[in-house]
Amino acid sequence: MGLMQRELVVGVRRALLGTCAMAASAGMAWAQEAPAADGEAVELDRIVVTAQSREQELKDVPIALQVIGEDVVRETVAENIGDLDSFVPGLEVSDGQPTQAGFKLRGLSTGDFGIGTDPTVGVYVDGVYAGRGGGTVLPFLDVERIEVLKGPQGTLFGRNTAAGAVSIVTKRPSDHLEGRARLRAGNYGKQYFDGMLNLPAGETAAFRINALYSGTDGWLDDAATGEALNDGENWATRAAFRWNIGDNTQALVSWDHEDLDARSRPSIGIVALPDLPALPMVPADAGLYEDPIGHPAYTDVGDNNETRKFDGATLILDHAFEWGHLTATTAWRTFDTYNRAEEDGTNRRYLYIDTINIEDNTTWYQEFKFSGATDRLDWVAGASWFKEKAEQASVVDLYSDSVDTAAGAALGMPIFSLLQSVADMYGVPVDLFGHPWREAYRNTADSTAYAAFGDVIWHATDRLNLTFGLRYTRDQKDFSWLNGFHQAPELQAQIQVLEDLGILAAAGLTAADIAGLDLAFSDPVSYANKGVTNRASDAWSDWSPRFVVDYHPSDDTMLFASLAKGYKAGGYNAFSPGASFDNEEVWNFETGIKRDLRGLRVQYEASAFHYVYDNRQAIRLDTSTDIPRYVISTGDLTAWGLDFTVRWRPSDNLGIDFATEWIDSTYKDFVTPDGYDLSGEPTGEAMWSFAAGIGYTVPLAERGDLLFSLRHSYRGGGRCNSASSSQGNCGRYANFTIGEEQNRTDLYLRWRSPADRWSVAAYANNLFDNRYVTGLHTYGTTVIGTTGASISEPRYYGMELQYQF
Repeated sequence: MGLMQRELVVGVRRALLGTCAMAASAGMAWAQEAPAADGEAVELDRIVVTAQSREQELKDVPIALQVIGEDVVRETVAENIGDLDSFVPGLEVSDGQPTQAGFKLRGLSTGDFGIGTDPTVGVYVDGVYAGRGGGTVLPFLDVERIEVLKGPQGTLFGRNTAAGAVSIVTKRPSDHLEGRARLRAGNYGKQYFDGMLNLPAGETAAFRINALYSGTDGWLDDAATGEALNDGENWATRAAFRWNIGDNTQALVSWDHEDLDARSRPSIGIVALPDLPALPMVPADAGLYEDPIGHPAYTDVGDNNETRKFDGATLILDHAFEWGHLTATTAWRTFDTYNRAEEDGTNRRYLYIDTINIEDNTTWYQEFKFSGATDRLDWVAGASWFKEKAEQASVVDLYSDSVDTAAGAALGMPIFSLLQSVADMYGVPVDLFGHPWREAYRNTADSTAYAAFGDVIWHATDRLNLTFGLRYTRDQKDFSWLNGFHQAPELQAQIQVLEDLGILAAAGLTAADIAGLDLAFSDPVSYANKGVTNRASDAWSDWSPRFVVDYHPSDDTMLFASLAKGYKAGGYNAFSPGASFDNEEVWNFETGIKRDLRGLRVQYEASAFHYVYDNRQAIRLDTSTDIPRYVISTGDLTAWGLDFTVRWRPSDNLGIDFATEWIDSTYKDFVTPDGYDLSGEPTGEAMWSFAAGIGYTVPLAERGDLLFSLRHSYRGGGRCNSASSSQGNCGRYANFTIGEEQNRTDLYLRWRSPADRWSVAAYANNLFDNRYVTGLHTYGTTVIGTTGASISEPRYYGMELQYQF
């Protein structure tokens, strides 16, 4: 028996012993119910989910599952999934750069930096895989609910759901004429509008159209110019058409479009700079870092923009047979992104560094799913095909001035300063400074995935269900690398003058030597392949089973235990030609309880879990070399955890909910590329987090009603390890902490007319204006002596006016 299997068996035994202690997480629906009419019985709403590829009540799903209803989306004024993660314990969405977003669930994540890697958390919209991070954090349009499935979902959802899945479900066209127009205005120049119109077309068809605009002036300005550093706007539309072709067949066609045009995330410099023209100390001294909150921000990036154009179309055909249903889903998605970000956090040209991520991505998806049920069996089976074509350019921009600074620090020779001095001495009319310098890695990916799956629930008795599921997946990937020499044509023309006059030869140099000098992508493998297109092709296969036992000792109670496998597809290191890695695998055991005590108006869910994650890939910034570089590292980790959620309706007008997660996540076996042995150390994940909400409705008779909603979330401090500081994502410094405990409180007050036609609301997000340092930008720390930082958003407040019919 291997080490992983032994640990898993031990984990299963421990978790089974813990079942009686009733630990945590199955999932709470964060939805509020309207007050009951006079004389009407009050009970919690029944929430239907599709987490197991069939419609079931939340209380009957033996999966750790949390549901966010449309009421919570509205009352937190959430515009995308990144605005809601703090209210789902265990979920973190890094959306400071929405075109390069990252998801973490139960301590598992993959930074979606290059197209050679895949995410660990799968995001789905109406059952369609959203793919890479660049197309996952999109504006909410007509969202009905969001299902967050915790733990591996390799059987039901498939590849790249090793940590779990986020399933976003939109509303379908209805048979009723209805519409909505909503307007918001707030601080920092916030403007928001969305509208919806649902039009029945006879008795068998309906259209549903949505449109959205969101804009802001930004909350951070350049201290030198006064220009906004994080303003922007977003346009989005959605159109859906439903047609009941016959008594047994329905077609649903939808189209989505988004146009994002905003500033990229700012970088606030936290190194005190000496007076011009002196250079900062290299490397920067972390002990002297200044607190970025309230610190002036500077940038000299000409077009620090983040843009995205997204389009997607989906066709869902459903036909009912006597034995069950056939559902065919066909989808196409495409997006183009551009993200140019400040790295040095200064407006000094001799310290200049920016990075650009450019991606062009197109995916196709086809799935055929069969489902049916008998007295004893409830089954789902199907096959799917997924195709992705992607191109990516990872660019680093400098000026000859900052290259000179970096060369002085890394090579001990500020080459352009020395050559300029010689040229000036001899009166040669050249200027070696102020010239753009660009380095780029270009990758392409052509990926295909085939899958066949089946999942059967056997109702062994009236109270005992046994579930077995299995999915087979075959991944094929073709990948290419091209790392060209730097581009600096204006500088090279000046260098050529020096060569023609023999000045370079006197210094023991040639123009070719300088043309071959690169800084950003200078590791031995990249240098050996300069200007050469490398290609690789590989395939990986996976079997992902799940086993579930759920027992109902009474009508209001379910006990369950499950063993499931998830995986993330193998891939390539986008910055190392020829370097590939195998599938990542996770085995998760979970046991828990769900109770629906409707007489007491209480629902709660609890579970305990243990997982072992092997061959986890992570992109890290290796700072052990003179010039930092991004590398992919491999390690194993394990975790124990508890989840608990509860919903309580103590009176007709009062609703309370609470969710919490505790997790102990550590590395089993992991040595970083820069030599840190993290085996046995924490992975950085906070040990405890919770979210709580309270909603109270005051009936005003013929004057409508008044809703008061208050939500609070808490995320504990990150458990740093000995390599955290080198990555800039966790650590204590003299003037601030990264990964400190975080609190957020949201307030929402709404008046609604009796017929629910009009409503007026006031809101405040992050009511107490809590601010945190979210990460460091260390690309220039060891090269030019600068370090930048990102900070969390301030308090937002505003008013909302809505009309609907």
